[in-house]
Amino acid sequence: MHPDVKTFFDEATYTATHVVWDPDTREAAIIDSVKDYDPKSGRTGTACADAVIAFVKQRGLTVVWILETHVHADHLTAAPYLKEELGGKVAIGARIDQVQQVFKKLFNTEEGFTADGRQFDRLLEDGDSLSIGKLDVRVIHTPGHTPACVTYVIGDAAFVGDTLFMPDFGTARCDFPGGDARTLFRSIRKILALPPETRLFMCHDYAPNGRGYRWETTVGAERAENIHVRDGVSEDDFVEMRSARDKELDMPVLILPSVQVNMRAGDMPPAEDNGLRYLKIPVDAL
Repeated sequence: MHPDVKTFFDEATYTATHVVWDPDTREAAIIDSVKDYDPKSGRTGTACADAVIAFVKQRGLTVVWILETHVHADHLTAAPYLKEELGGKVAIGARIDQVQQVFKKLFNTEEGFTADGRQFDRLLEDGDSLSIGKLDVRVIHTPGHTPACVTYVIGDAAFVGDTLFMPDFGTARCDFPGGDARTLFRSIRKILALPPETRLFMCHDYAPNGRGYRWETTVGAERAENIHVRDGVSEDDFVEMRSARDKELDMPVLILPSVQVNMRAGDMPPAEDNGLRYLKIPVDAL
């Protein structure tokens, strides 16, 4: 099976949103959407999501799934807005509860916030399957970057979230709560066990060395060329490299607003008694 894929790239957050559809039935999924957010003013917007919506309507697609590969730390999801405008169910990996439990404490969320994933329409376990028209979607639990990370295998394509990057940029960081370099290596080997011609779609690209933005490669290219996990790199060597590299990385610019929104399936915290919603900035906590 060969799904059609259209990618929208948000240069402000270096995020690739993928629309995947069955060319026969026109049913579609949207993977890793973006809601605009200005950290200077706190204002949100829908320009990125509106471009996706316009494409879906222009192509006559029916959205049945809005899929998250994980709780993103670098952009806000537009899932609720897309669901309102296009329909579809919002799904994420079932280990979202582990992420929520950590950040519920960090952000001291309101009493009614539940850390059991119920904010999402569907929680996905390793080996679960979904349908997009005639296309089968296989879920692979690929933790290491976060506990809830999943990869979606749809026909000859796989959507890997932050687990992998393009071969010249390497792999995801593992220093977020619940992250683990050894676990990530083993998750990546699951992905790289797919047929070598499998198309791999990234969630981010940072255009290293001045090249243009790219977000599609293959299992074969990653196995031959990935600077962190190409064939021949041992698990111990990867763990040593990844752990040293993570110590040098700054936190993502939008990690604090992103996580507290994305762990709610994209909803903002409830309004306070003055009618305004607030995002918290914990001081000296990270």
